[in-house]
Amino acid sequence: MEEFGPVQILVIGFDRGNFTGGILEELRRLRDQDIVRLVDLLFVTKDRDGNVAALEKSDLSTDELQELGGMAGALIGVGAAGEHGAALGAQAGAQAMAGGTIFSQEEVWDVADAIPAGSSAAIALIEHRWAIPLRDEIAKAGGMSVADEWVHPRDLATVGMARAQAED
Repeated sequence: MEEFGPVQILVIGFDRGNFTGGILEELRRLRDQDIVRLVDLLFVTKDRDGNVAALEKSDLSTDELQELGGMAGALIGVGAAGEHGAALGAQAGAQAMAGGTIFSQEEVWDVADAIPAGSSAAIALIEHRWAIPLRDEIAKAGGMSVADEWVHPRDLATVGMARAQAED
């Protein structure tokens, strides 16, 4: 059975596309170094006339997607209905990935409806392979994740502005 690392959902909007292939090249570099793996990427673009094009890409095989879907489904199922729910959730999760894709055609259209003409959006599920040994060591020590967040530069700027206002 494959060991999966933590998976991050990343949603990115582009108001003007300047796509040269650099993003996929960087993802490929990170994958080649076993730092991350692209579980799934949905990229949707809408031209100025409203025409929609979509691309979906994954580093996982259909079997790996089904295994990941089964694990996610089991966790959702156990939360909903205990052990019986875990079995049903695992089966439903694996079946949902049987087509080798995470996003449905309906979800592609949902993204397309949410973006204005002349823009693009990407939804990426990125597995952090580098975190597997760290996660395992934390578990061995009896630790568990209590919270995790990404700190962005704008978050720090907001903290600075709040402090400045509080000092006035």
